[in-house]
Amino acid sequence: MNNNYGAPKAELNELGRIQDRISFLYIEHARLNRQDSAVTVTDKQGIVMIPSAMVNVLMLGPGVDITHRAMELIGDSGMAVVWVGEHGVREYAHGRPLDHSSKFLEQQAKLVSNKRRRVAVARKMYQMRFPNEDVSKMTMQQLRGKEGARVRKVYLTASKKTGVPWERREYKVDDFDSSTPINKALTAAHQALYGLSCSAIVALGASPGLGFVHTGHDLSFVYDFADLYKAQYSIPIAFEMTAIHGDTDIADWTRRAMRDAFAKGKLLVQMVKDLKDILSIDDDVTASTMHLWDDREGLQKFGVQYHELDSGDELN
Repeated sequence: MNNNYGAPKAELNELGRIQDRISFLYIEHARLNRQDSAVTVTDKQGIVMIPSAMVNVLMLGPGVDITHRAMELIGDSGMAVVWVGEHGVREYAHGRPLDHSSKFLEQQAKLVSNKRRRVAVARKMYQMRFPNEDVSKMTMQQLRGKEGARVRKVYLTASKKTGVPWERREYKVDDFDSSTPINKALTAAHQALYGLSCSAIVALGASPGLGFVHTGHDLSFVYDFADLYKAQYSIPIAFEMTAIHGDTDIADWTRRAMRDAFAKGKLLVQMVKDLKDILSIDDDVTASTMHLWDDREGLQKFGVQYHELDSGDELN
């Protein structure tokens, strides 16, 4: 095989590339391996090379066999992996932050661990959904009620527009096929959105588990973040696909429609911008610089050989 296949290894200053990647790629009944900086996908039709720096999320369906070397590359390139089960059940995995920096994580932990700051961030995320109203004085209970009413209205509006009947949201993890076509479509659409949200969060160095509204789950922040985009993406697309295709391969049709909508709407660009705003991160995010922490003198240089203090320099 030609050893020139694959993209060059990503540099630390390539953080912004997250918004230029393909949103997600679905693969089934194939073997995944690694060659240089590319993931090789082999099936009965041949071999395809996927540059690791070009995809945000790999959705691995039934019949996928993946090697340790492929997972190593996926992790180093910051790509998220979503295992798609036979009934639409998904689990998540992810790689390292693209910039190897803890800036986002430290800021997120600072905000979520203080009650006042946490409520302020939660209000900021709700404010994004109600741009023409002031929610700065509302309690979390009031915000949840307001959001519940908004989401019910979104479902009913989509139902009326497409003619697809709507009663309630239902999803059985162990029995995907028992759901109605619209609920199957919603599951597929939401999971695609969760995958992309998880990829953006991880690539920027934040934690999927430190949520501000949701809590107690290792994907709490993914659910927080994805909720910002459901009314624009996953809900209307699920209803549209159900109206067109009914119950025929509805999950596949929905995933394809979500993929196209992500690209057309440049959702990754918006996600990067929104995540920085939510966590109050300056736009000048750069490659990582490691320091040593000091409680008195602030950040100190890393990689320097420090010497023991003289007796006159003992700390009090």
